[in-house]
Amino acid sequence: MSIYGYVRTSTTEQHEDRQMIAMAEHGVLAPQIYMDKLSGKDFERPRYKALLRKLRPGDVLYIKSIDRLGRNYTEIIEQWRIITKEKRADVIVLDMPLLNTHINRDLTGTLIADIVLQLLSYVATVELENIRTRQAEGIAAAKARGVKFGRPPKKRPPEFANIRAAWAFGQISAREAARSLGITHRTFLNWAREN
Repeated sequence: MSIYGYVRTSTTEQHEDRQMIAMAEHGVLAPQIYMDKLSGKDFERPRYKALLRKLRPGDVLYIKSIDRLGRNYTEIIEQWRIITKEKRADVIVLDMPLLNTHINRDLTGTLIADIVLQLLSYVATVELENIRTRQAEGIAAAKARGVKFGRPPKKRPPEFANIRAAWAFGQISAREAARSLGITHRTFLNWAREN
């Protein structure tokens, strides 16, 4: 029996310290911890895939919380099935003692873990959808109030009119015009088309 840990942060800026401390407290050695710094939207994560290849029957996998495994309800259920049924490894979710297939290996324990997992995964998915809906509603409401999103438009320099005229008469190229104004080629073309 081998003991493994899986740690995931959504971005490289996020820190995995809290998860690593929890792994160490439960005896998971650093070389046995697989870590991805990628979104939980799917399971296309290189270290997670390597972990799955490594798991053998009787192994134990520690995860700090179920959302570290992933954020997609259907895929979390599928990965749980692969780990516990196909690989016949145990999963211990530290933040949720009911999600521990290592202690409760009987039919009732497995059933309870599966039900709790499905409920938590459903709640996580619904919350993610609610966040997206609230975000979209907030953006729409702000736009209705006249709030502008994105960077404010760049001010045209005073010499723009003369340089645009030179470009329009074929005296200079659009790239030369953009360079002389200190802007990008695309910005110059956009400004030129607006006039």
